[in-house]
Amino acid sequence: MISGAELVVKALIKEKVDVCFAYPGGQAIDLFDAFYQREEFRVILPRHEQGLIHAADGYARSTGKVGVCMVTSGPGATNLITGIATAGYDSSPLVCITGQVSTQLIGKDAFQEVDMVGISRPIAKYAVTVTKREELGTILKKAFVIAQSGKPGVVVVDIPKNIQQALGSDIYPETVTIRGGQKSQTISIKNIKEAAKILNHAEKTVLLIGGGVHRGSAHQEVMAFVEKTGIPVVSTIMGKGALSSNHPNYIGNVGIHGSYAANQALMNSDVIFAVGTRLNDRVTGNVATFCPSAKMIHLDIDPAVINKNIEAHLKLVGDVKEVLPKITALISRKEQSEGCLKLKKRTLFFRFIWKRPD
Repeated sequence: MISGAELVVKALIKEKVDVCFAYPGGQAIDLFDAFYQREEFRVILPRHEQGLIHAADGYARSTGKVGVCMVTSGPGATNLITGIATAGYDSSPLVCITGQVSTQLIGKDAFQEVDMVGISRPIAKYAVTVTKREELGTILKKAFVIAQSGKPGVVVVDIPKNIQQALGSDIYPETVTIRGGQKSQTISIKNIKEAAKILNHAEKTVLLIGGGVHRGSAHQEVMAFVEKTGIPVVSTIMGKGALSSNHPNYIGNVGIHGSYAANQALMNSDVIFAVGTRLNDRVTGNVATFCPSAKMIHLDIDPAVINKNIEAHLKLVGDVKEVLPKITALISRKEQSEGCLKLKKRTLFFRFIWKRPD
């Protein structure tokens, strides 16, 4: 038999967490006491909870692992909100553990009681309050699975003080079933062949890569596609670095904060192959005038973002790392079309004349 707080520590160790960003408080002190007994991971103490969650977000982005943070109830928990929204919007996998008043005090306006689940649910991927000690292990396992599966996101686990203190089983499950969880997307061979057909017949294709390439670790797959096709590449701000900025086919990032050359490449294209991007207003500007002559092939793991802002001629819902090689295999290696060469020359010209002085 171990306490709920000790089970939380065991869960972090089982999930191979090597650092936890945490700030202590009354309703989370049992968790800190449990941390003090173990040395398997570091606990980083910030000056403020907002800095804490941004640090966890940065850790997740730079390592590809789940960022873990822990705070107390009330103001400790609410100080996470901006960070939850930021990480959720940019698909960073985080597990946020918040302390809470004991279950018998919930709903009674107890000191530093706040409905963290209700507050965070609109911006988190999943949020839950643990109400039974026997459910703690399963809920923690679900938190790590949900944070990383499909489109990554933020999971908030609210743990009341009496649940942290209660003794119970030390079992942390190896697997869990997520009811209504995102099922793996299988793209039909017909759609893959259609995408390859459009790309093979296009004269002025541009590849638009977004943050989904980073999240899906599909850098090599993008490189293989570009090397075979030789088409120009632009990126969103979140997609910068998915293909080296020194690559001869990379033009720059697009959108409101993008380069003139990259935006001109999109506007003069006949096919846009958008990969791992939600095509939001920072990219498109006025959607009514965004690349009106171009067909859009949109590949993303999240079906909700396809057709949300820009109508796609062909919708491909799936993991970039799995789908892109199948399309690449069907692409005909060919000499650059006259239209593509003109597009490259035009964008190279704009890169030259708009280059800022050193």
